[in-house]
Amino acid sequence: MNKQKNILILTLILLFTACSDGFLNVQPQDRYSDAAVWSDQALATAFVNDIYMGLHYGFQVEMLDSFSDISMTKRAETLPIVTSDLTESYLSILDPNHWLSSFENLNWNSLYENVRACNVFFENIENSELEGPEIERLKGEVHFLRAYNYYYLMSLFGGVPIIDQPYAPTDDLAVPRGTLEETVNFIVADLDAAANLLPLTGDKARATQGAAMTLKSRVLLYAASDLFNSGASWSSGYSNPELVSYTGGDRTARWRAAQEAAKAVIDLGVYSLHGGTNPASAEEATENYINIFLNHSTQEDIFISYYDNINRTDWQTPDPGLHYGPNGYHNWGNNTPLQRFVDSYEMIDGSEFDWNNEEHSTAPYENRDPRFYATVLYDGADWRERPDDVAASDPEGVIQTGFFENEDGTYTPGLDTRQSPFEDWNGTYSGYYLRKFIDPSIDHQYERQNLPWRQMRYAEVLLNYVEASIELGQEAEARQYLNMIRQRAGMPDVPATESGADLMDRYRNERKIELAYEQHRFFDIRRWMIAPDVLLDARGVDIRYPYGSDTPTYTVIDIGFMTRDWKDKAYFLPILLDELNRNDLLIQNPGY
Repeated sequence: MNKQKNILILTLILLFTACSDGFLNVQPQDRYSDAAVWSDQALATAFVNDIYMGLHYGFQVEMLDSFSDISMTKRAETLPIVTSDLTESYLSILDPNHWLSSFENLNWNSLYENVRACNVFFENIENSELEGPEIERLKGEVHFLRAYNYYYLMSLFGGVPIIDQPYAPTDDLAVPRGTLEETVNFIVADLDAAANLLPLTGDKARATQGAAMTLKSRVLLYAASDLFNSGASWSSGYSNPELVSYTGGDRTARWRAAQEAAKAVIDLGVYSLHGGTNPASAEEATENYINIFLNHSTQEDIFISYYDNINRTDWQTPDPGLHYGPNGYHNWGNNTPLQRFVDSYEMIDGSEFDWNNEEHSTAPYENRDPRFYATVLYDGADWRERPDDVAASDPEGVIQTGFFENEDGTYTPGLDTRQSPFEDWNGTYSGYYLRKFIDPSIDHQYERQNLPWRQMRYAEVLLNYVEASIELGQEAEARQYLNMIRQRAGMPDVPATESGADLMDRYRNERKIELAYEQHRFFDIRRWMIAPDVLLDARGVDIRYPYGSDTPTYTVIDIGFMTRDWKDKAYFLPILLDELNRNDLLIQNPGY
């Protein structure tokens, strides 16, 4: 989408209104109800385009996965308020610096603003004379967009007020929360409506039938999961469990609905795994996975989003290379992988990595799952040419997060450590950097990377199908589809004898690896109710090269200030006091 064009069109809308009604009779700029908008297909399309721009875009300075167990933000030490809300369960209804303020378009107000825009569209388009296939497509897109905003509201807050009309400031805004079941049903109904109106394929930055069906798959998978079927048993004495959980019905039927929704996307036959399922080598498997995220579109993409890098150029404008890359390249080193995440990558033969295995511990970055090399920058990894002022210290462009012993017993820090001679404040605390998403052909110190955020891709659909199949006891079916993803990654099939809890553990690890940093892990550890077990104090690695040796030693370390303290209330976010004051029918979430 061309944001400049959208802004120009919306500016013309406002000018048209001012000129037609008289210079002083200007409509409020946050409302698009003028007849001009709804009598012109191009202006109506521009209105919908602006709703797309309200979708959350994942390449923020802080990524959502840095509030899970796989990653951390380096600002946790200098600005602990940014992270401690979630990592130490300090969430409060009074918090003026609510953690979601770091995530554009991903808070209660922003999400409901987008919902209102969708409702404005529906009210006006139904009363307009616009018709035809393009208008039907726009209706489908807005059903999808409203559902996507409600998906985030449901995932973050549980059951929420269901608003299907564009309330005016003079209307009574006191609306009670819908139950979790009612919220899920509303989302699914919107997605079914969208799928019936949308084309099967098309511009992947716009909603298609496949995107609507994929989001339905995700929502129904969540709806069948432990958290949403717990009856809020994790919060003793909560008198409204129906707001955060199903309290009746057939859970097996919910798993079956999730499985059928995922299979329906598979059966469309229009998506496939990028690079196929038979790479010629581990190196090719790594390149396949890298290239999923360095292309503007692949056969695996279902729904993608671009960010407005033209009109928005402040320091927080998404720029993954600059924000996440190593400090020895004058990048900012944020959202760094943690040691337990690195350890969760299997060996190339499918066995688990084990620090107690001497062969593993003396060469921990050798013979690992090919996706490891596509996701993580580690000490000794080949990267890109160094900037001019650093190149003389490292002409080969190899990541240096270790320390090199000198003859006198002191140590010289590597170029990418926090004690780097070039950038001694932006470096990693864990010994790793993020590789995924970053284009090594760009000098990120000066050039902005403009690649799309993958909102949905086909690998997720396969994983959704696998999870539902395991839960339904269809383990052979689950292994078949899980192996498709493993084969594309150059990994061996799951053993046919693996079953029960072991198969589920394998699946969950596979999902963690395959979808890392794609905004799934934050929600997965909650819906599986494993957060208390996995959201542990952060760990990294200390790497030391003995004097005169190229063979380092590795010591797993605790990152002292990066503590994690789970409290069950963090399964959901609190509704902030301002919202409770505006709407006295709202009931707060458990624990707040």
